[in-house]
Amino acid sequence: MKNKTLLVLAAGMGSRYGGLKQMDAFGPNGETIIDYSIYDAIDAGFNKIVFIVRAHFLSEFKEVFDGKFGDKVKLEYVTQELTNIPSGIDVHPEREKPWGTMHAVLVAAEEIKEPFCVINGDDYYGKDCFKIAAKFFEENENQDTYAVISYLLSNTLSEHGTVNRGVCNVSDEGSLIDIKECVKIGIEKDGTISYPENDGKIELAPETLVSMNLFAFYPSLFEHAGQLFTKFLQEHGKELKSEFYIPTALDTLIKNEIVDVKVLKSESVWFGVTYKEDKPVVIEKLNALIADGVYPENLWG
Repeated sequence: MKNKTLLVLAAGMGSRYGGLKQMDAFGPNGETIIDYSIYDAIDAGFNKIVFIVRAHFLSEFKEVFDGKFGDKVKLEYVTQELTNIPSGIDVHPEREKPWGTMHAVLVAAEEIKEPFCVINGDDYYGKDCFKIAAKFFEENENQDTYAVISYLLSNTLSEHGTVNRGVCNVSDEGSLIDIKECVKIGIEKDGTISYPENDGKIELAPETLVSMNLFAFYPSLFEHAGQLFTKFLQEHGKELKSEFYIPTALDTLIKNEIVDVKVLKSESVWFGVTYKEDKPVVIEKLNALIADGVYPENLWG
């Protein structure tokens, strides 16, 4: 069985949430959302966890997670800072935040030499997605073939308002053509799903495949995306808020025929936390999974 790493993006500041939601308790024994993802990843055969965090809360973060599962899986911590960029690049002196999700992936390059999955630290992905990714790694031999584990749109919607989703455009061969960011997707009174565009609304089928930022990569990504990041910084490094996102980088690599990205479908129900008001909903859903026997009440015993 191949070694597999789970890369957890947990450097976000949680400004809309009002705090560091990555460390907030949602389970009955203080479990975070990350705990459930790691539990599922270990069950699927992942044997190393790499956390991407900010330096100023690293010690607090380690205090929360080291004692939980440090004896069950190898743990590494990497900090994402403004200084994690190629030499010779000039950036805006007043910039405060790093450069987004693909930048976060790139800062882990020295710690990852094996196939790896990327997830957001504040999202619940479900058990089968990690098994799908593990199966992909066991069967795929091409180091420049990656995968996005996609979700049915209907399994990612919110009852409390509209959502933004990356809609996967898939080729007949099952490869990703591109990801279109659709904003303010909501459920209409008649049950249909749509989002506004121009002066009208575009309807989406419930089974539309969407990306929730869960990707299966190989270390070849670090060289491919690293070259793009250098060019990005040369063009946008002096901007205050420019960001280098995973879908944007993949779009360029796909269009330049450097990589192929397979679209794999998960039947899991996704949920996440953006605002403080989301917390009771997430707690309720996790309690329901525990009641159904999906997880033990005390996750780590």
